[in-house]
Amino acid sequence: MAYLFTSESVSEGHPDKIADQISDALIDNFLAWDEDSRVAIETLVTTGQVVLAGEVKSKIYLDVQKITRQVIEKIGYTKSEYMFEANSCGVLSAIHEQSADINQGVDRISKQEQGAGDQGIMFGYANNETDNYMPLALDISHRLLYELAALRRENKDILYLRPDAKSQVTLEYDDNHQPVRIDTIVISTQHDDFASEAEMQAKIKSDIINILIPRVKAQLKPALQALFNDEIKYHINPTGKFVIGGPHGDTGLTGRKIIVDTYGGKGAHGGGAFSGKDPSKVDRSAAYATRHIAKNLVAAGVADEILVQISYAIGVKDPMGIYVNTYGTSKVGKTDGEIAAVIAQLFDMTPYGIETRLGLRNPIYSETAAYGHMGRTPKTVSKTFENSNGDSKTIEVELFTWEKLDYVDQVKAAFGI
Repeated sequence: MAYLFTSESVSEGHPDKIADQISDALIDNFLAWDEDSRVAIETLVTTGQVVLAGEVKSKIYLDVQKITRQVIEKIGYTKSEYMFEANSCGVLSAIHEQSADINQGVDRISKQEQGAGDQGIMFGYANNETDNYMPLALDISHRLLYELAALRRENKDILYLRPDAKSQVTLEYDDNHQPVRIDTIVISTQHDDFASEAEMQAKIKSDIINILIPRVKAQLKPALQALFNDEIKYHINPTGKFVIGGPHGDTGLTGRKIIVDTYGGKGAHGGGAFSGKDPSKVDRSAAYATRHIAKNLVAAGVADEILVQISYAIGVKDPMGIYVNTYGTSKVGKTDGEIAAVIAQLFDMTPYGIETRLGLRNPIYSETAAYGHMGRTPKTVSKTFENSNGDSKTIEVELFTWEKLDYVDQVKAAFGI
């Protein structure tokens, strides 16, 4: 029987995502000057106020106020009428030194013996619905908001957009779990005030359907473009007016959009947030590593859909175990347990092994903090950082290394594909 599945996304100007971006910008700045930094930072944003809290062990001192304001300005909160503005908001820091009790469980004389920074379970997922091996509903949801932000910055075709926005996409699937059409698209976007609410609603709906949707549709391959049709139900700013938004409309916190950050409700999630954590925290690093495994296995043809789980004990370097679910789509004549055993031989899943394989001690995290940590395009960029003494340095880093298909040949050899 046909069924519906829905995923959502939020923009970089959403309050929770502002918090994530501030936390990850601080991570990047600490790692840029001291790659051995241990950092766990939470951010809260509300009307005219930012609160930073957390634990840090690092050789570098940073001007956290300056970094915070730079992030807010880049997002686009630059006008006083937003009631949250980069240059005028308050920034309160309650960051303190990392607990020695936690640190002794992580650091070792030999880095290879580094223990996990926390206990927990982490999941990675991939399927072959899209070219980036991501669930389609989430992929379209992200694209809608990424293009909406691009239109806001261009300030040419749509002139009234403000930074806060959310999207949601509902797909219809057939009995073979193949997407057959888009059933519903929801877009809520913050906007400047209009003289008439009726004019406002008509204008925004028209612009979303006639300007935004074609830009997103053009990015997709023909088979996916065919899912767009004249029967799609659109809910554009369904509550009506959306002038009050951002941190003035809703308090934001680091780590409250973990499903948006991962797979949009497909597969599973271990429950731990990513942003604000250095890679010694396996909540983050092992989630990236399991995504890397799942993506390479699907790309190699092991299965059409794969979920990989891993678990750790705090202070212990070796994982408790690896679990695999191929949802009955395995193509290699092995049980899911046998596939998990092969994975354990192919991939070093100790915290140090993950950090070194994926280059996670580099300042690569600001780019992850909006529009999803998974399904992104790996690329090398140059980033410049300034410390509290006014010194600057430029570092070339590789982003989204867990999205690389660099293990496909090894996976094929291991499974005889």
